Amino acid sequence: MSEESREFEELLEFLRDARGFDFTGYKRPSLMRRVTRRMELIGSKGYAEYQDHLAINPDEFGALFDTILINVTGFFRDQDAWSHLGSTLLPELLANQPNDSPIRVWSAGCATGEEAYSVAMVLAEALSPDAFRQRVKIYATDIDEGALAVARTAAYGEREMRPVPPDLRERYFDQAGGNRWAFRPDFRRCVIFGRNELVSDAPISRVDLLVCRNTLMYFNAETQAKVLDRFHFALRPDGVLFLGKAEMLLSHSTLFGPVDLRRRFFRPVRRAGGGAPALTSRALLERTAPLGVDRLHHQAMMVSPVATLLVDADGVLAGMNPRAESLFGLAAHGVGRPMRELEIAFRPVMLSPAIDQVLAERRPVWLREVEWDRSAEDHRVLDLLVAPLLGGNGEGIGVSVMGTDVTRYRDLQNDLESANRQLETAYEELQSTVEELETTNEELQSTVEELETTNEELQSTNEELETMNEEQQSTNDELRSINDELRDRTQELHDAGEYTEAILASLRSAVMVVDREFIVRTWNARAEDFWGLRAGEVVGRQLLSLDSGLPVEAIKPMIRRLLLDESSGELRMDAMNRRGRTVEIRVVGSALREAGGEPSGVVLVVDELPTLDEASNGPAEG
Repeated sequence: MSEESREFEELLEFLRDARGFDFTGYKRPSLMRRVTRRMELIGSKGYAEYQDHLAINPDEFGALFDTILINVTGFFRDQDAWSHLGSTLLPELLANQPNDSPIRVWSAGCATGEEAYSVAMVLAEALSPDAFRQRVKIYATDIDEGALAVARTAAYGEREMRPVPPDLRERYFDQAGGNRWAFRPDFRRCVIFGRNELVSDAPISRVDLLVCRNTLMYFNAETQAKVLDRFHFALRPDGVLFLGKAEMLLSHSTLFGPVDLRRRFFRPVRRAGGGAPALTSRALLERTAPLGVDRLHHQAMMVSPVATLLVDADGVLAGMNPRAESLFGLAAHGVGRPMRELEIAFRPVMLSPAIDQVLAERRPVWLREVEWDRSAEDHRVLDLLVAPLLGGNGEGIGVSVMGTDVTRYRDLQNDLESANRQLETAYEELQSTVEELETTNEELQSTVEELETTNEELQSTNEELETMNEEQQSTNDELRSINDELRDRTQELHDAGEYTEAILASLRSAVMVVDREFIVRTWNARAEDFWGLRAGEVVGRQLLSLDSGLPVEAIKPMIRRLLLDESSGELRMDAMNRRGRTVEIRVVGSALREAGGEPSGVVLVVDELPTLDEASNGPAEG
């Protein structure tokens, strides 16, 4: 065994011990191919490394089992076989049973449940719905808990429902929302799902119909034999085994016989014990000697091709024919001597126990295939029959020992068995090839379904991206519109600001605007000229902190009153202009209100009052 094969076997033992999934009976090529596929996905470089990965990451078990257990199934797979089951085999099966007897079905390897529900529909069609609900129990088993969970929901999409004829869909399914269909609950209660490992768990017993389609092909020959022996135990004598198209049972004819080989229907072969009927005869000889034997019987024995010895009830050789003399090497003078004194009593086999048994039980005993080496070159195989000889009153008067040389038949049988083994080997190789091909096809089908699912997901993703792109385009258009509107508003605000600045600049009065915190917000050109402070030096600073000729302490009370409740106020006071000259000014204050609310600031308008001389001579220079 190579190092790689040894590591793979250790991995299988680890899976069995860690999670109870025994894959040691599966065919190695397909099993290794699936495990390798999973290893490539996660980047493991060897079976030992992958085993370590499983030990560290328990969630990997589920992904591995999903890869190994390919649940490729469907409703009414191989329609011709299902039609034959419903039209021919089930009516024959039901006709041989009382009308009230239970009907038990086992769907082994049921995967996601389509075949179990297919059996339910076929049986419900063969029986009435009421009879189906009263009589039928369908036991559906698998080792994949994920597949069983899907089967228990009994709901399938449009793609899975395509093989179901419309009339059956209408009778046995309910619309479950969207494109999904659910098996009717009153029929669903007759289908019982459970986990069962075919190799190690106990089989379902007393089954009338056993459906196991394309499951055996994953097992090797030894495991197949074990599973089929369990199937033979599970089925009733007149039950039916329904296999998949890749499974032939050519090497298991001792357990099952074909009902319809092309459609893969079989019945169990009864195991009957063999035995020869008791041989009785009228007296062929007198107890004393062969001289009293009836001439006709004596001559018949003499010419018989079967070597025959006659032994009386006292164990004395009473007679023999020429064929016995030749076969056993006896001489005529042996007649009349006790059997225990003759070589034939212990060669080729001990005859005394058989003779005693026949005399006691009065029934024949077969000693089959007795090996006898008469010499180094002469090997014989004999079949010996020790039969009782009864007198007219039923009393045992002796036994006859009849020997047949079956050496030639044994050789022919060995040749035939050898040919059969070669033929079985060829059939098994052919079956294995067919099963491998079927496995590959199912893997390809699974891959195609995965690709279809991926394609649908990609299509859905593309549609979502297109929707997002359209939404993004709409958002961009909205943002562009908002930007245009904001630009227009900004321009309007800029124009309004310039317009306001122009108005303030054209005024001959000094205009100042302060907020509730006495922070200067507006300072026009006349104020710059009046106090000698530029707007850039004043705006943003507190009015009370300005170093100018304006008597702000005198104005402060009026500003507070305007901010509280008054709408306007006026003061006259002396101030000092930018030239250092004392002038009289008038300060008019107005509360600044926005939308009729509370005052947010105060507008101060300052005018220089002319002196008496200036009033008579004209306005003074500012």
